[in-house]
Amino acid sequence: VFSLFPVVWMLLLSLKTNAEQTSTYFVFSPTLENYATVLSSKGTTLTSVDFKGALLNSVLASGGAVLVSLVIGIPAAYAAGRWKFRGSDDLMFQMLSFRFAPELMVIVPLFVVYHQLGLFDSRVGMVWVLQLVTMPLVVWILRSYFQDLPPELEQAALLDGYTRRRAFLMVALPLVRPGIAASALLAFIFAWNNYVFPLILTDTGATTAIVAVTKFLGGGGQAYYNLTAAAALIAALPPLVLALTIQRYLVRGLSFGAVKA
Repeated sequence: VFSLFPVVWMLLLSLKTNAEQTSTYFVFSPTLENYATVLSSKGTTLTSVDFKGALLNSVLASGGAVLVSLVIGIPAAYAAGRWKFRGSDDLMFQMLSFRFAPELMVIVPLFVVYHQLGLFDSRVGMVWVLQLVTMPLVVWILRSYFQDLPPELEQAALLDGYTRRRAFLMVALPLVRPGIAASALLAFIFAWNNYVFPLILTDTGATTAIVAVTKFLGGGGQAYYNLTAAAALIAALPPLVLALTIQRYLVRGLSFGAVKA
């Protein structure tokens, strides 16, 4: 009840009219007009937020950041899990420190660099900044998977004539698919929910759904809580749908049982 009541309240609020949005009673005449307003291409007289465009920006930015993190992070995690060299632990800790640092600490230099490189308010810029959030997560999760994977499997493949690259692609990689699914989902959620980077590094062309939700609060003393609730519920759907789609791999991946078995 404690966890789900805010979601239920937000659902009820999204079905109320402007006149009823500040009411606290449960009996009212529900309407879907708020969802139509939120999903309209250029909004209405109440708001000019292009929420559909913001949703597309979020999908492209979050998906692109996860894709970059997987392409680079999977080989990096494999190398970190299989080989020890001087400074390897320090290198991994330095990568993890990107998650320790508050985003507000680096947002000013990033803002300057993005303006100088022409990446401000661009989808490419959002992909590259969000992969700073997702890359450490992917590497650290998959590193533990490769460490739990018996090295004898790859050694047997090498004895059969496989190259190291082919042994990685044909033997190790298929066995960590649950881990890839779990890390990809968590990385997508972290990228999707990120607020500070899109707020500061975008304007109108590449703003994300999480930032666009707050714009329905309006200005000049007028706040549209019903529109904000409707937009928040819509923005929560893509990660939820993705989680349900890969639920089978997600459960296996988070349990760490598939690889250890």
